[in-house]
Amino acid sequence: MALSRLRNPVISRAPSLLRARLFSSTCRSLPRSSRVLSSFADVEGTLSRTTSVPVFGRLHGHSSKTKSRIGVRYFSSADPLQTVVGMPALSPTMSQGNIAKWRKKEGDKINVGDVLCDIETDKATLEFESLEEGFLAKILVPEGSKDVPVGQPIAITVEDPDDIKNVSVPAGGGAEVKEETSEKRIGNEEKKQQTSSLKTNTAELPPHFVLGMPALSPTMSQGNIAKWRKQEGDKIEVGDVLCEIETDKATLEFESLEEGFLAKILVPDGSKDVPVGQPIAVTVEDPNDIESVKTSFSGDRMLQEDKPVRHDPTPKTKAQKTSFSRISPSAKLLILEHGLDASSIPPSGPRGTILKGDVLAAIKSVIGSSKISSSKEKQTPSPPVKSQTASPGLSGLKSTLPQADAYEDLPNSQIRKVIATRLLESKQSTPHLYLSSDVILDPLLSFRKELKENFDVKVSVNDIVIKVVATALRNVPEANAYWDVKKGEAVFSDAVDISIAVATDKGLMTPIIRNADQKSISAISLEVKELAERARAGKLKPNEFQGGTFSISNLGMFPVDHFCAIINPPQAGILAVGRGNQVVEPVVGADGIEKPGIVTKMSLTLSADHRVFDGHVGGAFLAALRSNFSDIRRLLL
Repeated sequence: MALSRLRNPVISRAPSLLRARLFSSTCRSLPRSSRVLSSFADVEGTLSRTTSVPVFGRLHGHSSKTKSRIGVRYFSSADPLQTVVGMPALSPTMSQGNIAKWRKKEGDKINVGDVLCDIETDKATLEFESLEEGFLAKILVPEGSKDVPVGQPIAITVEDPDDIKNVSVPAGGGAEVKEETSEKRIGNEEKKQQTSSLKTNTAELPPHFVLGMPALSPTMSQGNIAKWRKQEGDKIEVGDVLCEIETDKATLEFESLEEGFLAKILVPDGSKDVPVGQPIAVTVEDPNDIESVKTSFSGDRMLQEDKPVRHDPTPKTKAQKTSFSRISPSAKLLILEHGLDASSIPPSGPRGTILKGDVLAAIKSVIGSSKISSSKEKQTPSPPVKSQTASPGLSGLKSTLPQADAYEDLPNSQIRKVIATRLLESKQSTPHLYLSSDVILDPLLSFRKELKENFDVKVSVNDIVIKVVATALRNVPEANAYWDVKKGEAVFSDAVDISIAVATDKGLMTPIIRNADQKSISAISLEVKELAERARAGKLKPNEFQGGTFSISNLGMFPVDHFCAIINPPQAGILAVGRGNQVVEPVVGADGIEKPGIVTKMSLTLSADHRVFDGHVGGAFLAALRSNFSDIRRLLL
């Protein structure tokens, strides 16, 4: 009887347990499935068997079917009948989620359709509804918990309110969600330090809102807090800039979309590599709630600023006699070569054998000790004292081994990290085709001089090069294309948008001149100056550096004759521009006779994606470039 009494409620609930719905007024519902793990017990309280029952709910507002595995376990009759609710998988790509807010408190009555909590997934924020009546006995994961793995228990429900005080927490059910933060360590070793998440029961706090690190660009996965514009306790208006965030592209301003007060800053100025979604601040609506929220949020979530760490080789060496029975041949050669005392080298081989690694370790320690002693002598000069306990073999090593220099680690900016990753991917995945040609620069220089003298228009050589390249792309539209990886085909672009490389302190930026083929040279010149200044100041907007159909990298201001640039995906071409050089060449005079003459030539190297460019398209593009350079007035047409 007891067994059947336990089975019947499970079977009657089998059609559905929980469902989630998206915050949307217009949404479609799609079925999803979950599994209910149920354990049955006999009258004596011993575990009888485990079964799996399919459970179907509905997820509203999602375009594809998802499977949510919600672990539900029923314990023996010796314990109260309880249900363990696990973190569901509410989207196909969801592996973890955040508990944004609990709508029900411990002890509350749960009716069918009641929202238990709000769960923030990798797609949107969902309401987690109950399709079963009961009482919320225990909340295992509090509000504000981040990165809760799918399947981890988050709450316990019971049918009888008298069983609330007798619920038993399953093993691992109350585990706190932890965040991993990496900390640099001196040398080549790295260690991971786990910091516990917020321990405060946020349900007991006044109304507040936790701000997470926003994704300010499509490729942004982490960012740096450059500067907080607002301080704790400040009033926040709609549109106020809270802080400046350094992304993988530029430094952007993080604006507030709501009014309130900044109660607590969780991530201070200068924090590096803050993951997207990690809480960075807490705001409140009532200024009287600032102190209570501020004191309740511990500083465990704060990230420590990565600062340059100076490393000095400080190995501790101590000359001591060791016993050994044999020496390997390679170790013996090193000992003789460097004049070491074999009795001072600790053996690590079997049966007390000194190996090659033991000798190398001894050499390294002697180098470090000699470096330390020499640096101390420079800092605190003292009368020369004859050393009576010098390390064995030190005198021989001074003349044969180089000194180890101290070094300093400089943290890489987020922009440089992304540039390094994208350039490596480009060289590894994009088949580069290189085509070079020399063009005569004299017509361009004469045209530039004429503009300055007759019209007082000052433009640079790079401004005219941009116009020349844009006109050539318009004349050869096959070159104004990119490779679509998903479709596996070339896609032609209607607009001619030229990306120009601008060197900044934080890395190379590529602001874009939109529709360059339709703009005058003077308009291009003004836009280039404005974009370059904003790029160096880190004030570019995302639409000003994202996109582009072709790139230009100009090193003509340096003593660089020619070079090969790396393609900037998803673009299919980049033109490397070298400096102009005067050379002697046969020149046909007005009388039709060739005479030696001095001309200024400039080297152009095209790096093209061979999946888009073949030899014919690349040759036609370079031919159009040469034609434009030879008759620069064609740009005015």
